[in-house]
Amino acid sequence: MNMKSEELDSTHDSNLNNNNNYSDPDVEKEEIQNTSLGNEQSTKEDSSEQVNQDGGSQASELEKNVELDESTTNTETTTSNSEDQGGENTSYASSANPDETSDSLEDPNNLEKMILSTGIRVGTPIKTKFMSSFITRANPEGLYILDISKTLARIDVAAKFIGRTNIANVAVTSAREYGKTPIEKFCELTGARGIFGRFMPGTFTNPSLPKYLEPEIVIVTDPQADEQAVLEATRAGVPVIALSNSDNITSKVDLVIPSNNRGRKALATVYWLLTKEVLKKQGKIKSDSEMPMTIDDFEAKLVEELI
Repeated sequence: MNMKSEELDSTHDSNLNNNNNYSDPDVEKEEIQNTSLGNEQSTKEDSSEQVNQDGGSQASELEKNVELDESTTNTETTTSNSEDQGGENTSYASSANPDETSDSLEDPNNLEKMILSTGIRVGTPIKTKFMSSFITRANPEGLYILDISKTLARIDVAAKFIGRTNIANVAVTSAREYGKTPIEKFCELTGARGIFGRFMPGTFTNPSLPKYLEPEIVIVTDPQADEQAVLEATRAGVPVIALSNSDNITSKVDLVIPSNNRGRKALATVYWLLTKEVLKKQGKIKSDSEMPMTIDDFEAKLVEELI
């Protein structure tokens, strides 16, 4: 009996020792959470280093910020129901008058009306699967109407991305004639590099060419008309920002700015808005009223207007 009692006591002590080897469940849970947080922080630091080293990851970072900026802009931007009848309301004052433009810049509501009057959100009768998420409806004429709130959100994201880059390494090009004057004004005010005339194949990929460039960001006016620039930027791992209409294919574009990229006034408006936001990010202006040029200054002139 004494021997059995001693064996039982010994077994009991052994079990107690084994139980002491396990931590309290709550403590163990806390340690797991702390370990998980530490691993997550380490992963984020490694990811940050990867973004700085890889040009392609810059494009990924660009897309990550899009939804946040769009959701913020969606809560701040509203459109008038009176526009449903005819697509764009053209009864608002033109930006050609400097005094009227100045007043519009001081009043956000007037600025929005002025922007809408330029046809910036009027698309084409065709839509692609790439652009369907940017379309709100079709007007009675059968033209697809783009979501202006998403246009403004994407312009803000693009300006932030450009603001973190050496502006001299930002290349802007347009195969469309109406896009050349807006690009000239954009480059004049921001310091970006414009590529005018025919885009020479190899500009981004062939170092032996005299006009070879190594841009950090490429901005195109139309991903189809400027297809060569988009292809070469993609091969070089350079992020592409593109003004895209309802019928554009944007599979090789990193940041889409949904807008009418065919009309003179619409193109002038998009580049004017982008210039304004870039200048703010650069610290050159603080408010809309400080913009040194109007939308009319960005608009390409017809031959009749020049005579």
